[in-house]
Amino acid sequence: MKNQTTVNMLVLTGLSDLPSLQLPLFLVFLLIYLMTLTGNLIIFFLIIIDSHLHTPMYFFLGTLAYLDMSSSSVTLPRMLFDLFTHKRVILVSACITQIYFFFFFFTSEVSLLSVMSCDRYIAICRPLHYMQIMSWKVCVWLLLLISCFSALNSLLHTVFLSKIKFCRSNALQNFFCDLPQFLQISCSDTFINVLLIFLSGILFGVGPLGVTFYTYFTIISTVLKIPSNQVRSKTFSTCSSHLTVVFIFYTTVFFNYFRSYANDHYAEDKVASVFYAVLTPFLNPLIYSLRNQELKSSLKRALQRLHIF
Repeated sequence: MKNQTTVNMLVLTGLSDLPSLQLPLFLVFLLIYLMTLTGNLIIFFLIIIDSHLHTPMYFFLGTLAYLDMSSSSVTLPRMLFDLFTHKRVILVSACITQIYFFFFFFTSEVSLLSVMSCDRYIAICRPLHYMQIMSWKVCVWLLLLISCFSALNSLLHTVFLSKIKFCRSNALQNFFCDLPQFLQISCSDTFINVLLIFLSGILFGVGPLGVTFYTYFTIISTVLKIPSNQVRSKTFSTCSSHLTVVFIFYTTVFFNYFRSYANDHYAEDKVASVFYAVLTPFLNPLIYSLRNQELKSSLKRALQRLHIF
């Protein structure tokens, strides 16, 4: 048997190798990152300081804003550092650490989106029992369960990732350490890792997506029976914001995680990664704030208190 040299450093290929594009890409993604933090921070603090927004719906929306800030902070600062320094070299241990935190926030957001759809289902279909079912104790317990299951799922993936080796190529075809591309360049048997991805996809992908579609099918059936056009319009506006976020998130995630093993579509995978790792946290506050009259009113009240508006 031939001796194989184990690699402990990986190279992130990034979005482009063209030197002329490095500075424009750095400026664009720096702007996106700052706007992501700003938009989500505004929503997060508005929900904290405004008593009108102290409801289960906005409790979960504030949690979503926190998850968006956290997930973008796992990927974008490293990407901006690589674009600025042109180094793109990362330790395997640091790469696995990034995968752990990205998977934690990723699975937390998937689960939270499903919980938010259930919250809307109870509010619209069972309004008289809403505050009894969605009490603050229930909301906190749901959030704790999401955190625990997400941490366990991420830990399981990273434990098995720590056992794989890299002997040949060390060029990871992405701008951050994403699991499909990480497994592609390994020289170890990754059967268990791929199996874990599919099991996680069923548990944290197909399951929550099925719950979301079922609840919204029931919501739409209920809303269509409401005689008031104004109430129907307001309800559809709230639900459409959530469905837009779910559609963008799930489409790009399934495209990357369940297609990358058989074919080397590196450019398409990078575009998909940009959507769910960068653009989704950036678009979420825009989608929710532009279509939410209560958030607009809360922002106006906050600016009036500061004598700005």
